[in-house]
Amino acid sequence: MKNVAFILLILSLSTTSGCSWLGWGDEETVEDDTAGYTEKDFYEKIQSSLNANNWSVAISNLQLLESQFPFGKYAEQGQLELIYAQFKSGDYEEAIGSADRFIRLHPQHPNVDYAFYVKGLSEISQSSGFFDNFIPTDNTKRDIGSAREAFATLTELLSRFPKSEYAPDARKRLVNLRNNLARAEIHVANYYFARGAYLAAANRGRYVVENFQQSPAVPDGLAVMAQAYNILEMQELADNAVRVLVANYPEHPSLDAMGNFDYDKRLLDRENSLLGKLTFGLIDPVQPPAFDSRHIYNKVAREAGSTSDDGKKQSRSIWSRLTFGLMD
Repeated sequence: MKNVAFILLILSLSTTSGCSWLGWGDEETVEDDTAGYTEKDFYEKIQSSLNANNWSVAISNLQLLESQFPFGKYAEQGQLELIYAQFKSGDYEEAIGSADRFIRLHPQHPNVDYAFYVKGLSEISQSSGFFDNFIPTDNTKRDIGSAREAFATLTELLSRFPKSEYAPDARKRLVNLRNNLARAEIHVANYYFARGAYLAAANRGRYVVENFQQSPAVPDGLAVMAQAYNILEMQELADNAVRVLVANYPEHPSLDAMGNFDYDKRLLDRENSLLGKLTFGLIDPVQPPAFDSRHIYNKVAREAGSTSDDGKKQSRSIWSRLTFGLMD
């Protein structure tokens, strides 16, 4: 009985201690004693972490540096590097918050343009999904709130610092953001067609034409206006939209060889209808207009298609699809 009691005592102690005496159950946590660190010591340790891409350690030490030496020699540089480390770690919300704080506290800092730039990149990254690097996705069909914020941020960067070293890249990103915002408006117009909200669709098309000139979505904006105004029996406005479309984009798929707008054409392929597939095309509801001519006007979308040297689209193998293109 004494042996049983002794064994029970051992088991009880091991349970309450979490088997720590055996080294089980404890996470390996190494607390670096920074007591007595000078500001320079902190900064050198931070640089070592940044160079090693150890973002979490760098972020922790950058926050410690700011709390212990808020007015030190490396304080402002540390705040900029905190923005960078948070961005690289994928914590875009924190990076945006840190950038906003730096801009508010140091509006005249010589490197404040960098804070604007990384803030814009963080907002762009927020509008992307995890699977974007693995499978084709259409960002223009997502919530474009972050894209709008990125557009505003980079626009302010170029307005305030046109000669910034980050300006050239910001301009390129603005073009892409602008095209995506315009395309998102066309998606909304297509949705309004499906809901029967033709005036709302016409307004979206007009908004694209007036505010996103030279973007690849303008031809579809004109087509949206023509289609919606025709349905609303506002034929003069519809004819005006068609004239502009014919004069500038004669190859638009809604136009026939004679330059006439086909108001009855449904640009949404019937193959997309699940009911049509299930009934082998015997039953297929009439689709509302869906304008999307990116394959013609959008250079990025055109180049994204896998084509061979003779211009014919190459089909992907099943193995390629299963491995997201990693193996073919």
